[in-house]
Amino acid sequence: MSFYDEYLEFKDFDFKSFFREVTDHRIEAALQKRYLSREDFLVLLSKRASNHLEEMARRAHEETLKHFGKTIELFTPMYIDNHCVNKCAYCGFNVDNKIKRKKLSAEEIELEAQNIAKTGLKHILVLTGESPKGTPVSYIAEAVQILKKYFDSIAIEIYPLSTEDYKTLIEAGVDSLTVYQEVYDENIYDRVHLAGPKKNYHFRLDAPERGCIAGMRSVNIGALLGLSDWRQEAFFSGIHANYLQKNYPEVCVSLSPPRIRPHAGSFTEIYDVNDRDLVQYILALRIYMPFAGITVSTRESKELRDAILPLGVTKMSAGVSTAVGGHSTDDKSESQFEISDSRSVVEMKSMLKKQGYQPIFKDWMQFDRI
Repeated sequence: MSFYDEYLEFKDFDFKSFFREVTDHRIEAALQKRYLSREDFLVLLSKRASNHLEEMARRAHEETLKHFGKTIELFTPMYIDNHCVNKCAYCGFNVDNKIKRKKLSAEEIELEAQNIAKTGLKHILVLTGESPKGTPVSYIAEAVQILKKYFDSIAIEIYPLSTEDYKTLIEAGVDSLTVYQEVYDENIYDRVHLAGPKKNYHFRLDAPERGCIAGMRSVNIGALLGLSDWRQEAFFSGIHANYLQKNYPEVCVSLSPPRIRPHAGSFTEIYDVNDRDLVQYILALRIYMPFAGITVSTRESKELRDAILPLGVTKMSAGVSTAVGGHSTDDKSESQFEISDSRSVVEMKSMLKKQGYQPIFKDWMQFDRI
């Protein structure tokens, strides 16, 4: 059995009818439960539940303090390549987009690492475009070997791999994996992934589980909000995370709720997801998954990121550039998308402390460093 079997249970589910039948009593009953069922989670994602955000916020805050305290882990992404063979309608790296493409050499990777390390960060997320021939596993492994000299936790957000290839990167020093399904609705997935290996829905859907099997310490998933109805996508993201947490309890499972941002190319078929919707999703997710990490990136404004700190967030990016070479050179590529919160690591650290939170630069150490 894989997560796809659980997806099929709800693929043809009448979400609209379910949401219409949700009552205030049903919402209040869900909020009184210690652990929520999948149905309870869906209840808290309903439009009617948006009238109960204060009660949901109190419960989410309590759960977050209980399991994570007042701490926020800080990290930054590092783009080492932006070549891509996929034709995704919504992405700036789309193979048809006429953007500057760049792949960092070993020397350039070292320079990027040195500049990021000066900020004090010890957690990094390595990203590439999806081009297995252009950036093979061997290239990524070599990059990780360099980065190990500067960082204690190295996560990857690359194209989906086999279990054996994930094991190769774990041996090189990777401990965490991020894979976004982008959109769980199978029909929309097929429509927005026009060509390329990413069009294989099932191979991508099972990638987080292959990472768990390979031995990743942490796995982060999510949907790109705006490609389909956000309530349905939030639901599928949540039950996918729950599936991984139940079947791989040794793995730290986390989720991200990224919203589409402006990027190279044009894509206009966007489903609206406003700030209140995003807050509701985070609250419902925290209550449904009290032990899961929740990451909010610089796709969101600094005002919103500051405001939602107490509501379930455990991890934030800082000092971000989404361009290849963006931390060390003027000869950088175009950005994958525009960020909204451009604050430096120092500024994020200051903001967190003012709000009574402890910024965490390091919460993990590789065995070979002990």
